[in-house]
Amino acid sequence: MADKPTAACIARLNKELQQLDTEPPPGISAWPKDGQINQLEALIQGPKATPYEGGTFKLQIDIPDRYPFEPPKVRFITPIYHPNIDSQGRICLDTLNMPPKGDWKPAVNVATVLSTIHILMAEPNPEDGLMADITAEYKTNRGAFEATARALTLKHAVDASNSTLPSHDASGRASAGGREGAEEAAEEEESEEEEDEEADSGPAPFGQDPP
Repeated sequence: MADKPTAACIARLNKELQQLDTEPPPGISAWPKDGQINQLEALIQGPKATPYEGGTFKLQIDIPDRYPFEPPKVRFITPIYHPNIDSQGRICLDTLNMPPKGDWKPAVNVATVLSTIHILMAEPNPEDGLMADITAEYKTNRGAFEATARALTLKHAVDASNSTLPSHDASGRASAGGREGAEEAAEEEESEEEEDEEADSGPAPFGQDPP
């Protein structure tokens, strides 16, 4: 990603952020991180009737300088237990990849990407799993999968200070209260994760404590 996005990229992103402000998809918000328009932060509320319901998940979106002719790089910051999301928060989704392996098109925008991720949370694709163990569990023992996913949602994604989507001004920037609250929640999560990593002795799926 270039340090200075092109004028066309900036114009496109400004338009998209304004649209996200005025007509946001349900349960979704995004804003520039630290004023950098080529790096965004987003919040997605867990879909209803899923193990993620009631959780608020933070994501990071890196915009390439050739956007929208190249897809953004998106990853979860909040830990999530999901067949199509790996331990680094990376997402297996065709929309996020260039053809022929993916189906990214310049007409796709950030709002569409986030909405597609929201759908993926509700409807995992076990035929294109990124985490083999979680995918196998999802296929063969759905009850155990849902119990673990729910437990990790309650541990990492249910937090009063991280449950309100930030409001935005006309420029697409988050207002101080909502944005600072989200950042504080993320910092607390990162601190807790570091403490967990120091205490744990073995690797585990994203956000899951070793047995």
